[in-house]
Amino acid sequence: MVLKVFFPSCCSSADSGILIGRWISEQNSAVILAVVHFPFIPVQVKQYLGEVQRMTKVNVSVLGSWSNSKQEKEESLSEFLEDLGTIFCHEPWIQISKEGDSKFWRCSTLQKHSKNPQEEEIILVYYDQRKVMLSHLHPPLDTAGQRAEDASKLSAIFDTVARSQVLFITDRYDEGPIKLTHWQSDGVEASIIMELLKQASVPACMLLTFLLSLVSGICRSRVLKFWPLSFLWSKLSTCEQLGHRLQHLQVIGSNKKAQNQNQMMRKANIFVSLLIDVALGILLMSWLYRKNRIGHLADTLIPVADHVAEELQDLLQWLMGAPAGLKMNRALDQVLGRFFLYHIHLWISYIHLLSPFIEMILWYVGLSACLGLTVALCILSDIIALLTFHIYCFYVYGARLYCLKIYGLSSLWRLFRGKKWNVLRQRVDSCSYDLDQLFIGTLLFTILLFLLPTTALYYLVFTLLRLLVVIVQGLIHLLVDLIDSLPLYSLILRLCRSYRLAAGVKFRVLEQQDGKPLRLLMQINPLSYGGVVQTYRLPTYSCYPRDSWASLCKKLFLGELIYPWKHKGDKQN
Repeated sequence: MVLKVFFPSCCSSADSGILIGRWISEQNSAVILAVVHFPFIPVQVKQYLGEVQRMTKVNVSVLGSWSNSKQEKEESLSEFLEDLGTIFCHEPWIQISKEGDSKFWRCSTLQKHSKNPQEEEIILVYYDQRKVMLSHLHPPLDTAGQRAEDASKLSAIFDTVARSQVLFITDRYDEGPIKLTHWQSDGVEASIIMELLKQASVPACMLLTFLLSLVSGICRSRVLKFWPLSFLWSKLSTCEQLGHRLQHLQVIGSNKKAQNQNQMMRKANIFVSLLIDVALGILLMSWLYRKNRIGHLADTLIPVADHVAEELQDLLQWLMGAPAGLKMNRALDQVLGRFFLYHIHLWISYIHLLSPFIEMILWYVGLSACLGLTVALCILSDIIALLTFHIYCFYVYGARLYCLKIYGLSSLWRLFRGKKWNVLRQRVDSCSYDLDQLFIGTLLFTILLFLLPTTALYYLVFTLLRLLVVIVQGLIHLLVDLIDSLPLYSLILRLCRSYRLAAGVKFRVLEQQDGKPLRLLMQINPLSYGGVVQTYRLPTYSCYPRDSWASLCKKLFLGELIYPWKHKGDKQN
């Protein structure tokens, strides 16, 4: 049989001692986790391994001996290492030795208690212990009770190193009676600082959780459920974004430990996304309040609104004439034109009434950028919606008139064919009509048919204007969704520490000679950037219903309204 020994590369320069790790009998493999070097007492080693097994649920034991000939000064040390096999009693007893400064290693096995010892072919696989432990290829930690057969052969190796994290934690300078060599041996100071930071972050998280629970309790109070406040909370995208960020803060401030690696990555992605969002918002706020840019913006806002109103008046005057040489119904054309011109007049009066307070409003709105760039963008979207509210009203009026004529013509067309719509059964049934009904239906059908081009032209023009506003708001919300959902922490890990997001491994041959064990180097293949985004993308909400092109064209043809806000229950995960 082939014996596979996974040896940590950080232990290649360790002093002579014994190898501790896990023996996986199903795969005939040994995963070396650390080297216990001299001096040590065997009883203390057994007690320490028993404590590690109790905490990690990993069957850690002494697997063999490690001999670094550069460190040896007595020939009897190798014999002493062989005699340790009788104390710890593990079959097979693995012996690994390094021949001075050369690159050649020796690896052999002893089977003292076997009646028919067989010579095994040995494959020595080097692995980076830190990268394997921090990699996300291994199963989640909450599946520690699963049997090794349920996981793949490679995942069992990663799982063993990950679950043995307690073995590598160093939170004090004094190592005690047992001295180990593993990947944390050279970073004692950094490990102690990290443990202190973890303990110090617990009170901060508890305080943040209390504050967030207080804010969320106020948001869920009955005061916000009354009609005006509930209507504004459900329609304004700023309120939706604030609620979305409040949920993110509750996830970050939770004092519950992440159950698996996916939850930990989700928390880290939310934290980095929130941090970058706030940083970009503060930069935007600092740019707005320099060189009196708020005042310049307020001074240009009123002329722009007046210019838009003048362009709409010119457009309505064009529609009230003979647009593109089309023959319109003059009476209906004049009524609709004057109706919309009156609304524009009201809108201009409303804008000029607010003109003294525009700068103050923009000054306070600019302060909201400290909550994040996404909040500022949502406020911009709501401001655009308020400034183009007259266009939305024109679109609603035109759509309702057009929809009324379309449904009236379709109903009267069924009357000509002797059909009617059965409301109870939701189908078209046959029906007999008398002469008076057919005569009135013919008159109404003729009137609606000849008035349809005038109404359809107004509907088409205002629908195009409405779609222009919706496209601008949609681009803003696409940017908001990008900032909210992009897994920035995972992408930074993929760029700087790609081994943390592993998709697989590859093996490189280091040495292959007759009479020597085959030596391989295990390297981690990282996930692609597209795979990172697809795996760790954060859930977000969409302020626009994502209809297909066919559904959108059907709505436009039938005159159904295109709402600028997200309906309740349309949250996308």
